[in-house]
Amino acid sequence: MRTLEQRRCTLHMVNNVEMAGEKDFNVPTNPYGDDIESVLISENKLKERIREMAARVSEDYRDSEEDLILVCVLKGAFYFLSDFSRELTIPSQSEFMAVSSYGNSTSSSGVVRILKDLDKDIEGRDVLIVEDIIDSGLTLSWLMRNLKNRHPKSLNVITLLRKPERLTANIDMYDIGFDIPNEFVVGYGLDFAERYRDLPYVGTLEPRVYSD
Repeated sequence: MRTLEQRRCTLHMVNNVEMAGEKDFNVPTNPYGDDIESVLISENKLKERIREMAARVSEDYRDSEEDLILVCVLKGAFYFLSDFSRELTIPSQSEFMAVSSYGNSTSSSGVVRILKDLDKDIEGRDVLIVEDIIDSGLTLSWLMRNLKNRHPKSLNVITLLRKPERLTANIDMYDIGFDIPNEFVVGYGLDFAERYRDLPYVGTLEPRVYSD
């Protein structure tokens, strides 16, 4: 297996912040009416980037002796995992873990509690954590320490989204889909109060929705 190097999707710079793209205020018809302010990352852009990420993982883990273990962090990363795993060209197995840190707020609380643990023993296995979004990184940092204590052969992380402005934890990332501005985003698995996960794109909420 080749040396795993950090990669990320560089698109363009706005005010020294790497952005996923300009907002599109022509929001497609959706079940939530005018709750969605804009589309930040379209469905097509998501598919294209996930295909690229899966190709890189497939290449780097091609010589693994056993199936790659994908650890999906519920609930948000489920949509990402589903599409990502189907784009892989190597065998993989999916495991699920749920931790609490968000509640209904628009930022991480920093309090971590395991709600659902892995079903499989990961000792001696190549493990790839699949995250939907990294905000402060505190929850992920805790999760990585927890999984490292289970003695996997290797442990790496991919995330679909990252907020560089919010990041406080020092985390070595294997791959990052998009860097996004410090806004509350929903769709493609991301929610606010358990709503909006089913949108096929990543969008921003109207401020009135989360300020009520």
